[in-house]
Amino acid sequence: MADTTASSAGANCLEKLTSYVKTPKGFILTAEIFVSFIIIICYGASYTGGYSSLAICEMIFAMVFFGIFMMEMDKQFLVVNWVWSDLFRAGIGAVLYLIVSLINVIGGSGDGARIAGGVFGLIASLLFAYDTYTIYLQIKSTRQHTAASTDDRV
Repeated sequence: MADTTASSAGANCLEKLTSYVKTPKGFILTAEIFVSFIIIICYGASYTGGYSSLAICEMIFAMVFFGIFMMEMDKQFLVVNWVWSDLFRAGIGAVLYLIVSLINVIGGSGDGARIAGGVFGLIASLLFAYDTYTIYLQIKSTRQHTAASTDDRV
């Protein structure tokens, strides 16, 4: 009897995973995790592997937010504003990926893996920038604008 409960809980988690990956936000986070993993491999194969720390951190942050949004924990833990936290994560990730990638593409002569990591980093910076833009649109659409009345008639 305990086996059916465990398998149904695992099946429920797998259903949540597959249904969340099909959403636009889930697809973006999955792409961020995948591209960051490719960047880790490229920088790990290069002569200077220190640049992989950014990709590791961004991949872990994307995994954490993927898990939080997939399991709908953002609706349970209301202490943290998850949308703004995700906006800052994606915005900072886009800027840092752009800086590190430009450094690697420009200064990586003779190291093909470093240049490949830089090119994938530029792709990741575009992906993170797009994520930032979609989060900004989400914040903009959910904000309620109530205009103050300037009319003196009562």
